[in-house]
Amino acid sequence: MPDALLTVKPILDRFRLDQRVALVTGGGQGIGRGYAHALGEAGAAVAVVDIVLARAESVVAELAQKGIEAIALAADVTNEDQVQAMVDAVLKKWGRLTIGVNNAGAGLWQDAETMTLDQWNQLITLDLTAVWLCAKAEANVMLAAGYGKIINTASMSGSIVNTPQNQAAYNTAKAGVIHLTRSLAAEWAKRGVRVNCISPGYTRTSLVDEMLQTPIGQQVMPTWMGMTPMGRMAEVTELQGGVVYLAAEASDFMTGHDLVIDGGYCAW
Repeated sequence: MPDALLTVKPILDRFRLDQRVALVTGGGQGIGRGYAHALGEAGAAVAVVDIVLARAESVVAELAQKGIEAIALAADVTNEDQVQAMVDAVLKKWGRLTIGVNNAGAGLWQDAETMTLDQWNQLITLDLTAVWLCAKAEANVMLAAGYGKIINTASMSGSIVNTPQNQAAYNTAKAGVIHLTRSLAAEWAKRGVRVNCISPGYTRTSLVDEMLQTPIGQQVMPTWMGMTPMGRMAEVTELQGGVVYLAAEASDFMTGHDLVIDGGYCAW
């Protein structure tokens, strides 16, 4: 057999995403914005998808300043027709889709005994069902091509129960994303589509910064940091390496994995 170390592409080349096409839901702000920049800087063309088109357009303008080819799309990822239209728009623009990052979502702090059924259903629909809808639409393109990378945003909340806030619906949804990821990975592995997820810990975004200025934010912050061995939140830039790795050739033998990036929170 040929010696792979002598015949394979150099390692840094295996992290390049040239000629690949990515879409990122929830790409107009926060972690999704960071993912869009990372994938574009690594060589991919990027469809930035957000429920608010202006946010997606703002990120596309940032990418354009870096010479990254990108388009802005608006989609409600809980609507199957809009999800399909999102994928169709990517195919119309570039003729292929090789990377799907299903990142759109929201949180909810609510005591379980006072949560309404509507609150539960809305959270589960956005944070879990919509991930399946997006993965389904993306996979139908990738399976036909025989190759693709699907990367879902889960959370450390899918593996632990956060404190002091109560968020049973969010925790349940994110645990579902992790197991959905494993299930889809096993189902599609022999057909060339890899499915993995990233589970961030507490991460500094503009929305989190705003929340931390409130009385409830001041209350939870000491507990959060006290339970994080590194003693701080992640920066969005510290999640970018993970998404590029999972999108790249370098991770072609990885599927069904939950990549936890939490400053050691889950280790305690």
